Amino acid sequence: MKKIIIIDSNSVIHRAFHALPPLKNKKGEVVNAVYGYLTFLFKAIRELEPDYIAACFDVSKSTFRKEMFSEYKAKRQSAPDELYSQIPKVKEILKKFNISVFEKEGYEGDDLIGTISRKENGNLEKIILSGDLDNLQLINENVRVIFLGNKVNALNIFDIKKVEQKYELRPDQIVDFKALRGDVSDNIPGVFGIGEKTATSLLKEFGNLDNIYNNIDCIKGKVKEKLVGGKEKAYLSRELAKILTDVPFDFDIEKCKWGDFEKEAVAREFEEYGFKSLIPKIPGGSKGDNLKLF
Repeated sequence: MKKIIIIDSNSVIHRAFHALPPLKNKKGEVVNAVYGYLTFLFKAIRELEPDYIAACFDVSKSTFRKEMFSEYKAKRQSAPDELYSQIPKVKEILKKFNISVFEKEGYEGDDLIGTISRKENGNLEKIILSGDLDNLQLINENVRVIFLGNKVNALNIFDIKKVEQKYELRPDQIVDFKALRGDVSDNIPGVFGIGEKTATSLLKEFGNLDNIYNNIDCIKGKVKEKLVGGKEKAYLSRELAKILTDVPFDFDIEKCKWGDFEKEAVAREFEEYGFKSLIPKIPGGSKGDNLKLF
């Protein structure tokens, strides 16, 4: 089975920015997130040997979720300019690698990732590189998530079994868990008073959010009261937490084919960034396999 790596670019950039010291290029611009992004990607390429690569990005904060719930992600602090300024730099380097970039106004990068993850099921293994755990809900027999932790050179791999071991839930139950518990980082409200243990227990007993409410009379005491009072918020939260898998956008798997780039051109770009240590680690490519440029 062939493999595609799908990069959750904004989250990887954010994670790399906070994981590494503020490296600067020759112009004095901070480029630590660019360096961390590439380090993570190169390690994944070496270990996973993908046939295709796609990079997904957020476009803006104005999305259908924000229209649905104006407080969505409202409590997040804005990232520093030194982080945002590195996003175009990452895109420019991806262009040098001929890696396809996907983004769409009104949607988050996660929604494009979700849509790609459901294409060509059974014929393509999908591996999502991410800096946050939202994408765990997309895991199935053909989809794995590799999480970038505090070290940009470590691959923390999640599959169905790993999710079940860590969270006592199936990947498809993660969305309903957030519907009940909420998500502070995204300001998803959940059901007031329902904590992590209660949410997990309810899902283990009833399977999903619909079954919980269809069997609400089987639930007693304060938990029932909270669920009844918070039903509207629970279903709103599920819609906010759910990653879309049917976003209409132009996707051609063959345009994502990995390896067709000029290594020498990439190496010269890295020299400008001061990434000399990455030059001998550039995977694949042509025209410059024995680089002795610098």
